[in-house]
Amino acid sequence: MTVVDLAQETGTITRKERSLWAEAFRRLVKNKIAVLSAIFIIGLVLTAVFADYVAPHDFARQDLLANNAVPEWMIFMLPEGAENYARISDFYPLAADHLGRDILSRTIYGARVSLTVALVGSAVSLLVGVIYGMVSGYVGGRVDSLMMRIVDFLYAFPFLVVVILLQTYFKAIARQGTSQGIGLAFINMNKSMGGLLFLFIAIGLINWLGMARIARGQVLSYKKKEFVEAARAVGANDTRILVKHLFPNILGPLIVAETLTIPGYIFTEAFLSFIGLGVDPPTPSWGIMISEAVQGLRSYPNQLLLPALALSLTTLAFNFLGDGLRDAFDPRQKQ
Repeated sequence: MTVVDLAQETGTITRKERSLWAEAFRRLVKNKIAVLSAIFIIGLVLTAVFADYVAPHDFARQDLLANNAVPEWMIFMLPEGAENYARISDFYPLAADHLGRDILSRTIYGARVSLTVALVGSAVSLLVGVIYGMVSGYVGGRVDSLMMRIVDFLYAFPFLVVVILLQTYFKAIARQGTSQGIGLAFINMNKSMGGLLFLFIAIGLINWLGMARIARGQVLSYKKKEFVEAARAVGANDTRILVKHLFPNILGPLIVAETLTIPGYIFTEAFLSFIGLGVDPPTPSWGIMISEAVQGLRSYPNQLLLPALALSLTTLAFNFLGDGLRDAFDPRQKQ
């Protein structure tokens, strides 16, 4: 007699338990807004990766004879009487900026900057913050107290002001051109990356603090659990306990927390680019595009629409996805 026959005969049905990740995924797919947000983010990533094939024009190509060109179907977005001064051209499907560059192409390439900042910011935050927080929470005692006081001290610095000062300093050194050795190598690398390297450094130096606190709190709540004591009893060393036992159990909340902070990274890059401390021209960024569009807002408000819409939808998508992941990993949501 098989197990199935025995179960049917006795009237008992055995149900295979799902893992935490399987349960979380099942709850996540039930959240339609989170799923749509994930689809949007995946589509945005693919668009950014294949921008060379998707964008209709080169993002840096200038056509001064077509500056501020507007397709005929967008005339209704311009002020009254715009037909008397606007250049009508359907060559650019979503208009051209003040230098005759295609706004659609620049918006597509601008996604690369925003997504790269989100990826690198998250990676630095997870790498530094998780290691720092896990060591602090696991060791405990005076070491934990000292490490957390360092975090509290760094929290006292205004984040945005520190980033602005760092960016100003890095860009000033780059303009002087007097650096040698490692400094010159960093400046050349930053130029080859379109000004992103110093932006990564400025954002990464600060954003790991919150992740360190979350990782520490998670480790403190798990390190006295039975599975940790069992691992220690069979001879597992501290490194193995941290990597093999504690880290997999705290990874879910860390991913949720990091997803919710990604919009902050994107907005920080956009703000720094808006005030001229972000990426270097002609590298396209949604912040730079918004800054340039604001200067001609009264005559050509249509130039602000696409980059602002892309920035808003991207940050909303990450927020909705983060909310969905938080609900999915919440044990109280189990059904």
